[in-house]
Amino acid sequence: MNDNNKGVSINNFGPGLLDSISWIKFDGDSKKPTLVFLHDSLGCIALWRDFPNKLGQELNCNVIVYDRMGYGKSGPFISHIRGLDYMEIEADILNDLMASWEIENAVLFGHSDGGSIALLMAAKYPDKIRGVISEGAHVFVEDITIKGIEQAVELYKTTDLKARLTKYHGDKTEAMFMAWTQTWLREDFKDWNIESYLKNIVCPVLVIQGEEDEYGTLKQVQSIVENTVGKSQELIIPKIGHNPHKEVPQYILEKSIAFLSSQFTALNRISK
Repeated sequence: MNDNNKGVSINNFGPGLLDSISWIKFDGDSKKPTLVFLHDSLGCIALWRDFPNKLGQELNCNVIVYDRMGYGKSGPFISHIRGLDYMEIEADILNDLMASWEIENAVLFGHSDGGSIALLMAAKYPDKIRGVISEGAHVFVEDITIKGIEQAVELYKTTDLKARLTKYHGDKTEAMFMAWTQTWLREDFKDWNIESYLKNIVCPVLVIQGEEDEYGTLKQVQSIVENTVGKSQELIIPKIGHNPHKEVPQYILEKSIAFLSSQFTALNRISK
């Protein structure tokens, strides 16, 4: 565990975890790495819309999209209380899921929390990850992050945000929202930092962020690019916020195809 993240590890999932995870698969060329999608802190399979399938079809690779525990159609949390290392735990869970799916070679596409978890997965299990696309990922907490989450709490109280989330998360919505907001707004979470993991990432990383991301500055991108060992490149998109794949889906699709096509070509040369 990162020294900055000292605290109690809380397993708020309960027994039978892997059996309670909802996931879908789109079939492609099984010889290529599988593309695994990791949603954000309020996301789920359905909220990716058709983006994963489109990317998989363009690359002709297998795709898996899953709901983390407490989200979408997966089982509920036992408690919404999270430890400081909850994303490290999620990376370990993904490793177990990949073993159950019999996946030994994967490329991860992670958004927000999913991006941070993807980076942690690549750092902790480098032999299994061939590339990462992170979108709006965090590696430390900023004032803008806290302010953005405080605004989300206000929207949850005063708008139809809760009703819109309930459409996708059902009776898990309240616990899911509290798990996100109460964790990130805790005083002890201000010191959360996973930069020490980045030096263990040896695969290529495409770091995507909207220039007007309401939850993080470009310092997040700079840290990922500078501290990872593999070939990392940034993609900063002007006038775009925290959800580039929803705000400019075709552009993100094209850039992801270009990045991953080059990685698949390189892997194919190595395997011959």
